[in-house]
Amino acid sequence: MTSHKLSFPRQHARTQRFTLGAPRAFTVSPDGTRVIFLRSGSGTDRTNRLHVLDTRTGEERVAADPRALLGGSGEKLSPQERARRERAREGSAGIVGYAVDAAAELAAFALSGKVYVAELRAGTARALPVPGPVLDPRPSPDGRHVAYVTRGALRVVGADGEGDRAVAEPEDEHTTYGLAEFVAAEEMARHRGFWWSPESDRLLVARADDSAVRRWWIADPANPDSAPSEIGYPAAGTPNAEVRLFLTDLDGARTEVVWDRTLFPYLARVHWSSHGAPLLLVQARDQRSQRYLAVDTESGATRAVHVDEDEIWLDLFDGVPAWAPDGRLVRIADEGGARVLSVGDRPLTGGQLHIQAVLDIGESDILVSATAGELAERPETGETHVYRVAELGVERLSEGVGVHSAVRAGGVTVMVSSSLDHPGTTVRVLRDGTSVATVANHSETPVLSAEVRLTEGGAQRIPCAVLLPAGYKESDGPLPVLMDPYGGPHGRRVVAAHNAHLTSQWFADQGFAVITADGRGTPGRSPGWEKAIRDDFPLTLDDQVEALHALAGRFPLDLSKVAMRGWSYGGYLSALAVLRRPDVFHAAVVGAPVTDWRLYDTHYTERYLGDPTARPEVYASNSLVVDGALSHAADEVRPMMIVHGLADDNVVVAHALRLSSALLAAGRPHEVLPLSGVTHMTPQEQVAENLLLLQVDFLRRSLGLPRP
Repeated sequence: MTSHKLSFPRQHARTQRFTLGAPRAFTVSPDGTRVIFLRSGSGTDRTNRLHVLDTRTGEERVAADPRALLGGSGEKLSPQERARRERAREGSAGIVGYAVDAAAELAAFALSGKVYVAELRAGTARALPVPGPVLDPRPSPDGRHVAYVTRGALRVVGADGEGDRAVAEPEDEHTTYGLAEFVAAEEMARHRGFWWSPESDRLLVARADDSAVRRWWIADPANPDSAPSEIGYPAAGTPNAEVRLFLTDLDGARTEVVWDRTLFPYLARVHWSSHGAPLLLVQARDQRSQRYLAVDTESGATRAVHVDEDEIWLDLFDGVPAWAPDGRLVRIADEGGARVLSVGDRPLTGGQLHIQAVLDIGESDILVSATAGELAERPETGETHVYRVAELGVERLSEGVGVHSAVRAGGVTVMVSSSLDHPGTTVRVLRDGTSVATVANHSETPVLSAEVRLTEGGAQRIPCAVLLPAGYKESDGPLPVLMDPYGGPHGRRVVAAHNAHLTSQWFADQGFAVITADGRGTPGRSPGWEKAIRDDFPLTLDDQVEALHALAGRFPLDLSKVAMRGWSYGGYLSALAVLRRPDVFHAAVVGAPVTDWRLYDTHYTERYLGDPTARPEVYASNSLVVDGALSHAADEVRPMMIVHGLADDNVVVAHALRLSSALLAAGRPHEVLPLSGVTHMTPQEQVAENLLLLQVDFLRRSLGLPRP
């Protein structure tokens, strides 16, 4: 058998980071009798099937099997579906998403460009005879119709396959109906563009026109006979897609929903339930102001039901805004230095909790996901818990140190839990707090075990995870250090979950002390912690240095041999480390970095750095490369390996190429590893495996470490 050091990269790649075979995408039927979910057959099987669990018996059955539905044929994905999966960071196959009617009796999903429906009680599935390629099919609440998008048009068909027709058709090649535009899908976590009415007789349909968005071209240099792919990319300071919203009848008649799109161009959230009028959340471009709007379904006029203002920025959250059953507005807000849950005008939580998402809104309570706030009685480094919030108080439902989330309906809660004690996730089905079933997890058991020490470091109390080689003894002496952060917005890496630290443990087993630090800017602590980086991304590097030096007195760290590795924001941070602090960092693996923030998208970049046309000096101080030259670089030269996928349409390869060119012009040696055909994800098995091996080789060479 291959040794663990050599076998982990292959296993890690083959299992897609041990996610294959794990159940996900849970729905509980309103009567609490069924749990619907996706899962592949094993830890190396990419093809998800649709499953149903009977909560009364604990028995599972397959409701839809892609291999049977396709008759053994391979999947065919349209370019639009590939782009949608890239935005959602979806790397698996088969049924990767589904939607259900209000009773959770009919499910609809796309497979190989076709619409399929599954009758969840009967256990039958079939394709509907509609034009394709299909995106995002969704049943009406009454289960009688299915709406879907094809070639930019929103269409509706009967659940029996009859009466297919277009209800909104694009006017030209730059217009789509029913789809999320780039920044909504990439940055707002709004992955859909149409919403059924509770009565199933109308839809809210987003119209996106990207004709004003600047065109970029993604080439494939490894295949010069292939034409470049054209994309509309809204880089910071440039035009976004124009987004409008229409109330659309099933016969195609429509009424435009009207709001001040000049002041509030971002359609961030849409909610339509039986508890109130359609509800929109629209944002100003600078994201310091937003409006909650109720829609008049007769005229399309809107009225503001709440206004949020923040001098730094406003965040978006899953599950809100929404109406409570009594018609009050449910939202998450930053108030009094805390992130709280508010219902109507009343905050129901305070500084003890840092609310992350609303999971379910019940008749008398709300289920939320939260971390410990800054006023919590004790720190809970890396933990996330599920809480029940009601008028009379707050109750924690999840048990044990770990990362927990939940789905709830009909008196049944599906609790999904990860911990440091064991790999993977456990899924328990609870009724009235009592476990009535479990959902099997078929993911592989890793060939190594992560021995994680969660702690805090420095005056900032920076959350840290420290990993040492398996079997390390104090007599072995100090170890070279590998900082392994993401370190930026939306990316929490210090978590109380075993699998999150497996790659770090593998690097530790190569002879490193590996440290992951979540400094200011990372989520999960307080609004002030997250917003401290406004105009100042290099602050995130200061916190990496502080964490490193604080831990040096408690762990066997050789500060004469310190490297950093990272991907995306972590890649930017790694390059920043060796360019601006070569006194601390001696080598860096720079993966898919943003090097010039003027080349990254509007909604993300302008939230943190503002408008580049009005504040060019802020972009210059935060970028690695400005006008073809290194913006800030110390005199000392440190080795750097730059890795980038040539097919990346999120952080385009121009970032890496401009950094390489600027380094060359400055006479700084470096290595560049271009990944042909690879996007911002690296799902290809051999690519993912060899990336780990090549990084270790580079780090050993750069730090002057002996080969094993």
